[in-house]
Amino acid sequence: MIVLKNVTLRRGPKVVLEQASVTLHAGEKVSLVGRNGAGKSSLFALLTDRLHADAGDVSLPARWRLAEVAQSMPETEQSATDFVLEGDTRLTEAQQQLARAEAGDDGHAIAEAHAALAEAGAFDARARAQALLLGLGFKVNQLASPVNSFSGGWRMRLQLARALMCPADLLLLDEPTNHLDLDALVWLENWLQRYEGTLLVISHDREFLDAITRVTLHLEDAQLTRYSGNYTAFEAMWAERLVQQQAAYERQQDRVAHLQRFIDRFKAKATKAKQAQSRVKALERMEKLAPVLTASDFAFEFRPPESLPNPMLAMRDVVCGYRAADGRELPIVSGINRSVLPGQRIGILGANGQGKSTLVKTLARMQPALGGTVTEGKGLAIGYFAQQEMDVLRPDEGPLAHMVRLAKEVSPQAREQDLRTFLGSFRFPADMVYQEVGSLSGGEKARLVLAMLVWQRPNLLLLDEPTNHLDLNTREALSMALNEYEGTVMLVSHDRALLREVCDEFWLVSGGRLEPFDGDLDDYQRWLLDNAREQALALREQSAAETPAAPAAAGGNRRDERKAAAQARQKLAEQAKPLKVELAAVEKRLAQATEERDGLFAALADPGLPAARQAEHGKRLKQLATQIDELEARWLELGEAIESLTQG
Repeated sequence: MIVLKNVTLRRGPKVVLEQASVTLHAGEKVSLVGRNGAGKSSLFALLTDRLHADAGDVSLPARWRLAEVAQSMPETEQSATDFVLEGDTRLTEAQQQLARAEAGDDGHAIAEAHAALAEAGAFDARARAQALLLGLGFKVNQLASPVNSFSGGWRMRLQLARALMCPADLLLLDEPTNHLDLDALVWLENWLQRYEGTLLVISHDREFLDAITRVTLHLEDAQLTRYSGNYTAFEAMWAERLVQQQAAYERQQDRVAHLQRFIDRFKAKATKAKQAQSRVKALERMEKLAPVLTASDFAFEFRPPESLPNPMLAMRDVVCGYRAADGRELPIVSGINRSVLPGQRIGILGANGQGKSTLVKTLARMQPALGGTVTEGKGLAIGYFAQQEMDVLRPDEGPLAHMVRLAKEVSPQAREQDLRTFLGSFRFPADMVYQEVGSLSGGEKARLVLAMLVWQRPNLLLLDEPTNHLDLNTREALSMALNEYEGTVMLVSHDRALLREVCDEFWLVSGGRLEPFDGDLDDYQRWLLDNAREQALALREQSAAETPAAPAAAGGNRRDERKAAAQARQKLAEQAKPLKVELAAVEKRLAQATEERDGLFAALADPGLPAARQAEHGKRLKQLATQIDELEARWLELGEAIESLTQG
């Protein structure tokens, strides 16, 4: 186990830990939480001996093998697979042992080295490394690509895969989800749930922490406090401790009252029903956790839009993509025929590289569509949060210069002091308003972009990964602000808590198309995991087939059987896929027909309905009855066909 006893740790003049004590047991999965700058990464450095305590004792089992994600960007011609393979330190040691034994021509040592290789899983190591890469979003044709051919974000994924490859007793992960999309995040979450060692993770993704951790370690005021339970359980317990802060609680109640007024005003209007329901969910959570949220020194809100065009946008046969340097068009998403309406809350799902950001950039006027038309409603005011904040910021200017320029371009006009006061509400105090944006942290840049969005008073928010650099408190503030916002939101994010709290519907970008996703985030996660398992199994079977035959023939037979079973499962899945698509379409048509039938019955109950309309409704009811019977019969046929394939 890990034991810290009366530990004091200083970083320059700052005291990170002061007489702090805590015990973590082997096999526990622990989240380390605390405000930005509290010293969470310093605690990791203490556990890995990069820092040493000024006082007190830190003890870990001597034989434990540690792994963490290196923060350096690797520069090597090695293939992605070989780079990740080197993360398996036990395998590397066994290979070195074999090399020494062969160099000394020591038969006994050679035999021991081969036994060590077998124990380290040398025969399927390459397949395991490639399964990690595929799970983290790499394509099959990238597995042999050199490391230095990848961009910075993908190299950090390589570092993560290399850390996961290590058979570690203690795994330290500092913000592992920062460079991941939702697909890779779901895969990582599933992988860590199966991890058998001790895990200590820093993350600002509450759903990620809830899914994988059962102990929460809170670093605050240079003290470590251990809580049993995941992040949500910790949050509730911490709320109990903070409930005594009555003044802060009363400020929070003002925000509760604001939400309640919106709910009371719009809950009876059909056009606002979804938004009112979103506010109800936000209100329930806010009332439960109000004292926790008040501990944050940051809160903001979007001002009501001046108008709400209907529709906001209309896309007809739109093609999104890029133009190559030689003028060639490179389409990514084609045939988009969708409208964006006032008050919609749309979450955009899809694997990395499918075109989510390209779509948002096209709608934000950052790049032209390659084809089709995007018709904007009169009075449309777009607020765009770029995934790379520097796409909309100037590195050599300060926050105040950005706001001065913005206030000249859009209403309202303002004096410099008003802008300084406004920036102060976004935690840019005093001379910080003059600090060059290029020297700001990721979280500070994100807050500046949020400030600029609020000032513009948009009626359509296009948000591309807005939480990448935000801590948990700021994410809470953003979630609350979006729930109170009266305009339209289109959101790309791997933060599932934000997607659940803000979005009422989802669009899926996949295979070059944009379609509505019929299901919730849980359905999407199950779909992603099923695909990942099939891909990893196919790769493992392929690797086993390519590996030289094992000594025992029975092993080969088992591999052949597994391969045949995998192929059979894949074939059945391919056969079932079109049936499932048709089943979803039938269910949708059946729901529409049933809804229309019920509406006609309600109309016929009106005694004042003219006789001519009664006759029309009667004819339509007869048509609907036939249609519903046919749809129900087809629904049963498809269900039985899918069930037989699945069981087969």
